[in-house]
Amino acid sequence: MVRSQAEDVDGYLAEVPGERKEALTRLRDLCRSELRGFTEVMAYGMPAYERDGIGEIAFANQKQYISFYLLRTDVRDALADRLAGHDMGKGCLRFRRPEKIDFALLRDLLRATAAGRGTAC
Repeated sequence: MVRSQAEDVDGYLAEVPGERKEALTRLRDLCRSELRGFTEVMAYGMPAYERDGIGEIAFANQKQYISFYLLRTDVRDALADRLAGHDMGKGCLRFRRPEKIDFALLRDLLRATAAGRGTAC
């Protein structure tokens, strides 16, 4: 997906093809339930979750995969053993197929993010 022009996350999800919409909706629900006190926004054309105006989590439907952006290096470092073996860039996990998304891992990353403050990259 090219950068979305959606004004909100509902609009973003409405643009997503059917085979990925269910996974992204589930991911959004997980973010909303685990990231209490965060604000859901659209940033850089994708859903993002900010605390005090600073983005800490985001996700996106890309052409080849679904990306989960974990913008806190302290959280990545703390869960490095669980992230090993995953397709990962500097700040994102990539899932090539929706059925391969590790929602238990994402839940734990979200909980670790919500548990304390840290520096976003």
